[in-house]
Order: sequence, then structure tokens, then C-alpha cells
Amino acid sequence: MAITNIRPNMEHWQARVDLAAAFRWTARLNMHEGVANHFSLAINEDGTRFLMNPNQRHFARINASDLIEVDANDPDALTGADAPDPTAWGLHGGIHRACPHARCVMHVHSIFATVLASLADSRLPPIDQNCATFFDRYVIDDGYGGLAFEDEGARCAALLTDPKQKVMIMGNHGVLVIGDTVADTFNRLYYFERAAETYIRALQTSQPLRVLSDEIAEKTAQELEAYPEQDVRHLQELKAILDGEGDPYAT
Repeated sequence: MAITNIRPNMEHWQARVDLAAAFRWTARLNMHEGVANHFSLAINEDGTRFLMNPNQRHFARINASDLIEVDANDPDALTGADAPDPTAWGLHGGIHRACPHARCVMHVHSIFATVLASLADSRLPPIDQNCATFFDRYVIDDGYGGLAFEDEGARCAALLTDPKQKVMIMGNHGVLVIGDTVADTFNRLYYFERAAETYIRALQTSQPLRVLSDEIAEKTAQELEAYPEQDVRHLQELKAILDGEGDPYAT
């Protein structure tokens, strides 16, 4: 039985429901990091106010009403009972403050993306359709400087100035994905992990790789970008599964 809109009068309710579903499904895919890692979603025009997960809450337990509202320009944001994790404030606050095109930000240490980020060459060659999705659409951060406190967050944000590049392969760290909506961003996160898995498993064979030409890779990426409603339908289906199971994510 569907349980959405239990608290429809709470501000930004549908956004909260979508974000909670993304947290729950990320946990099911084992792409979470226990009580670490964070997702955020801008709720004002310039992106400086955003929803995000509360400090030290496991992805598998996050409900729509649990999400906290954060102001990236508030000097007191790290005080009080609902203060965000300092590294979440540093990374997500820095990106929302500097990159208004990053409406939604998802950062995880998922296994295959992190393996890719741990290689000396962290490029993702277009060896299949999923990998081609990200052709010329990611940036590699090779300047890891420790935990993502405020200075590190500002440094990472400076690498996301090109709106075309919506994935940051965070060397020695993990992956960060941005997008226009929860559905758009989660879909990109999901397929990047799939692409990274395909590439890592291909490397494990020690056989030569069949790499697409730049022309075909770019053509494929553009076709997938224009593919109608895949991101929306993907999230709708995940919420339908959660609703059918009676999962309380939307409470």
C-alpha cells in the first residue's frame, strides 16, 4: 500500500520523499558507507538552501521527515541539535554555494567508483553503452587533501564549473554526482557505478579492451541524454517497490 504524502503540509514534501527513496535504494544497492556520505537537494533559486540527511543516520533508516534544511551562508549552521556533519557542510555547502547549477548533489564511496578513483589513471574509457554515457562528462580530482572540511569542499567545488561535467571522480576518495533533480542525479549515480563495474571487471580479464571511437561515444552520450524520462521512470519504479513493501521512507 502506498504511504506517500503522510505529512503533505511539511515544506518541500515531494522533494523530501524523492530524496528519502534515493537514500533507501542506495543502501539496498550497498553503495552506502554506513552512517557516512551525504545527498543534498537545493530548495531555493541560488541553491544555497538545501535539504540533506541528518548527521550520522544510516541511509537505510532515512525518512522524508528526517531531512534537515541547511543554509550554506549561515555561519551558525554547525551549531545546534540538527547541525549537519562537518564534512557534509564542507563538501555540499561549498558546492551549493559556488555551483548553482548543481541542484542535487550525491556523494558516495561505492565500491567500483572508488576502485576507479584509486587507480593512477582514473579515466573511464567508453567500452560499452553505460561507459559511453559519461564520455567527456566527468572531471577527475587528483588533489585529494583529506576529509572534506570547508577548505577541501571549496577546492572540490572549483572543479565543477563546467555544467556539462556532472560527475567528479574523486581521486583516493569516491565519486560525487550532480544533477537537476533527485531522479536525474540518482539515475546518473546508479549508471556511473554500473559503468565503473563493467570497466573494472574488464580490466580483471587482462584482455585488450574494445574502446568506442570518440565520435560514437559522444553520439551515444547525446542520445542517452535525450532519452525520454528514463530518470523519472526509474525513480518512480523504485518508489513503487518501496511503497508496495510498506517501507516508511515517505513518512
